[in-house]
Amino acid sequence: MTITHLVTHSGGFHADELLSSVILTRLHPDATIVRSRAPEWITPASERIIYDVGGAYDAAAQIFDHHQRGAPLREDGQPYSSFGLIWKHYGRAYLAALGIPADHVEALHQSFDTKFVLPIDLMDNGALSPSAAGPLADLTLPSLLETLKPVFDDRAPGADDRGFHAALAIARAIVEAGIAQRASKLRAESMVLDAIAANGTSRVLELPMGMPFRPAIVKAGADHLLFVVHPRDKDWCITGIRKTEDSFEQRADLPVAWAGLSNADLEAVSGVAGATFCHNGRFIAAAKSREAILKMAEIAVAEALAKS
Repeated sequence: MTITHLVTHSGGFHADELLSSVILTRLHPDATIVRSRAPEWITPASERIIYDVGGAYDAAAQIFDHHQRGAPLREDGQPYSSFGLIWKHYGRAYLAALGIPADHVEALHQSFDTKFVLPIDLMDNGALSPSAAGPLADLTLPSLLETLKPVFDDRAPGADDRGFHAALAIARAIVEAGIAQRASKLRAESMVLDAIAANGTSRVLELPMGMPFRPAIVKAGADHLLFVVHPRDKDWCITGIRKTEDSFEQRADLPVAWAGLSNADLEAVSGVAGATFCHNGRFIAAAKSREAILKMAEIAVAEALAKS
């Protein structure tokens, strides 16, 4: 069966059908988006997917509305918007179409649903007020996308559709970048877990490049680790490990004597030739070579253990 038309409502637009369109146009790039409330368009047919309009939710008939009585709810009772319904039924295929490895699809589908799709669903249904974002309320994604609607007195033919497609391009960039970021974290997790397994009991974890590392360290239960080192462009870095994701407190700080120093001053205080920089917050430092950064790590670990 070939999908030739993706049908959503005409007039003003919202984040849910825009984001649904991102998913569906990736899966059916040759299909035409039709924005209409005409009965002949919002009646199910095998060659069309209808969403955010039509007054029914029937996945087998390819219609995904949520405005009707008895609208679909998640297992926990929270409401779906059209985006949540489209993501539920087509999100995994979308991730596969983006080239996400098969063994990462399910985890990514779930995490994106929780962190990105669900908030859109809640805001669209009035179950979450934009005011929850406080002074950033006008900067939430739904609010920003809706700023691309034509102004009230723009009566030019096709103004709504032009606004919709302009917003769709932005929505697509945001969704695809968000997926890419989440996918990269899953790749990083695999790499960090492998490095931990090979690292033994060392307090310092060496990685082949800079990457997100804390989630994998926590997942592995590698509580013995104090610092991470890795190459960065032409130099090497040593980084502390946050105790919690929402805090800057580290498992161990770099030596207080290094704070805010660089180059010759840092070399003199640390005794490490090639030391180039230490942040005043003592959570990151740099050196010219792997040998130098490992020496700095050795000193930092010794000092941290002496204080514990």
